[in-house]
This record gives sequence, C-alpha cells and structure tokens, in this order.
Amino acid sequence: MSAALPEVDAQALFRYVLRLGDLSLILGQRLGEWVGHSPALEEDLGVANIALDLIGQARLLLTYAGEVEGRGRDEDKLAFLREQGAYFNAILAEQPNGDFGQTIVRQVLIDAFQLELYERMADSLDARLAAIAAKSAKEVRYHLRYSSGWLVRLGDGTEESHAKVQSALELLWPYTVELFAEDDLDRMMADAGIAPRLSEVHAAWVRRLDPILAEATLRRPTDRPHAWHGKRGQHSEHLGYILAEMQYLQRAYPDARW
Repeated sequence: MSAALPEVDAQALFRYVLRLGDLSLILGQRLGEWVGHSPALEEDLGVANIALDLIGQARLLLTYAGEVEGRGRDEDKLAFLREQGAYFNAILAEQPNGDFGQTIVRQVLIDAFQLELYERMADSLDARLAAIAAKSAKEVRYHLRYSSGWLVRLGDGTEESHAKVQSALELLWPYTVELFAEDDLDRMMADAGIAPRLSEVHAAWVRRLDPILAEATLRRPTDRPHAWHGKRGQHSEHLGYILAEMQYLQRAYPDARW
C-alpha cells in the first residue's frame, strides 16, 4: 500500500485495483478469441495488439493488487486461481464477441471509459496507480482510435452494417450503466484522491462518445435501470466459460513454469 495513503484500508485498495485489472484481463481474453478468426489479416493483428496491451495493463494492476494484499499472491495466482465470484470486472467486458461489429461496439464503449478514467487517474495521489494510469492512457487512446474508426466505417457503411452495429449498441448499452454506478468503494477511493469521481468520468465519456456516434450515424440509446453487479463479483454465465478456458493450464498443472 502506498505510504502516502495510510488512511486507506488495504483491503479496500486491493479490491479497487482488482476491479481495474479484471476489466482489462477479461476484455483482453475476449479479444484474444478473435486471433485467427478476424475478417482480415490486418484486423487479426490489430485486435491481437489491443488484447496484448490489455493483458499488459492487467499484469501491472494485478501485481500491484497482490503487493497491497500482502498474502503472497502474484499476478498469475490472481489471474488464474480465483473463483468466479472473486473477479470484479464490469459485466460488459465478459459479453460474447458476437460478430465483428458487436465486438467493435463493446470495444468503443470500454475504450472511451478507460481513457476518461485513466487520464484522470494519472493525477492520483497513489503514485503507483498514477504511473500505471498514465502508461495505460497512452495505449487506450490508440485503442479508441482503432475501434471508433471501425465503428464509423460500419455505422456509416452499408444498410446491413449500420443495422447490425445499431442493434449491437442497443444490446450492449444497458451494461454501460454499471461502469458509472458509484458504490461505497468508488466513493472511498475518490474521497482519498486515489480515483476520479465516476460522475465526472461519465460526463466526459458521453462528451467523447456523442461525436463518434454522430459520425457513425448511430443513435445513442437511453439509459435503463441495470441489474448487473460484476464489480461486486456477481456475474453473467459468460464469465464461467471464459475462466474455464483461461484457467485450464494453471489448474491442471499447478505452479508449472515454461
């Protein structure tokens, strides 16, 4: 735990950092499913590079979380040896890829969120988190440029491509509510100067998304009440399948090393 923040409970900071790491970890795993299946070689490489960036962010965050926890769990143990209820990613990240357009919609929504969050977290009073956020913001800025470029091409493309991405936007938009649903942990981190207020992040997220959606000729759906609490460890059935694949080797061969 950062020496500059003695008043923050270590368990709370541990769980908050896990939220950040798990979002990148699970989204990176989802994007990895496209390797060898993307619509073109260039996109295969583009999506794979974004997945690698996300896994890299997850490694930094999970390593820090393990140090804060102080129980000897490193990034591998935290990534591969937790049960489903001990992951705290927002449920949007675990939603199925669907077609390429649906993947792009999910990516734009999360990219815009991470960019606004990390740009503000670069000023965190937690020096370790500030450094990770500053590095991650540079990567996510590229991710959003890639995903938003594709969203515009598909949304303002053919009648069929427009209809598909609009449908994907309607399907996935309700899950975005959870990203900004502030709970006691979010408030604690904001009060301590560790994280930004989610209300500020949400306002900036909308400002960033609106011109992208307008250029893509897409309608922004209205917010609806949500019943998903991935940030609390309550997940959809999709996460179980992700973990079954992701954790297989570690569980089959505990502590194996290359």
